[in-house]
Amino acid sequence: MPQFAANLSYLWAELPYLDRFDAAAEAGFGAVEVLQPYDVPAPETQAALRRNGLRFVLLNAPGPNYTGGARGFAALPGGEARFDYDMRRATRYAQALGAGLVHVQCGDASGPEARATLMANLRRACEGLPDGLTVTLEPINPQDRPGGYLNSYDQAAEIIAAVNAPNLGLQYDSYHAQMITGDALGCFAAHADMIRHIQIGDSPDRAVPGTGEIDFAALFAAIDASGYTGWVGAEYHAGDRTEASLGWWL
Repeated sequence: MPQFAANLSYLWAELPYLDRFDAAAEAGFGAVEVLQPYDVPAPETQAALRRNGLRFVLLNAPGPNYTGGARGFAALPGGEARFDYDMRRATRYAQALGAGLVHVQCGDASGPEARATLMANLRRACEGLPDGLTVTLEPINPQDRPGGYLNSYDQAAEIIAAVNAPNLGLQYDSYHAQMITGDALGCFAAHADMIRHIQIGDSPDRAVPGTGEIDFAALFAAIDASGYTGWVGAEYHAGDRTEASLGWWL
């Protein structure tokens, strides 16, 4: 069975942010991920991690845009300086929290100029990353993100191969894989050699694992057989009481 991390942007959303770490540890999780930890000073999150013996796995870049602008801009022509600035910020947070993974969001763009922009940004980011940090790319299904640049696992794999950086990999999400391809298990098998992080939620609606279309017993067996040794982030809508949703792995 894989080792699971609680995504605290989704799980225990009914609790204040810092209390979610206590709840995750009490439920038996050994690690957490938070998509946007930037609103809370890093020392407060560090303290919550330490008191619960938790590892921090992953965060997203860019951080929140308080002006209401784009939720990602790695593929946005003309946004190179902003991308570099934000990667420096994300790197500082990742190092402070002990995270090994930074998920880079591509934003809304299309065409060859967007591809060239994304690849150039990724090359600079990977060259400048400190040891121990890896950048991930995650395709987002077009129903959830109309106009998003990265909406195909084959597309992501081609870009990762072209950039050819050892600290760049694929982020696989069972929910998005099922929504994009209709075959989450086949998508995992096709791209397992590039995967550096895994997240799970059922389809449709990013539901509790085991309540939708995906065969999670088969997926977990495939993850184990692949030799993947990283964390699997539980990222799904848990309802009003997260504890009531945990039967899929307890």
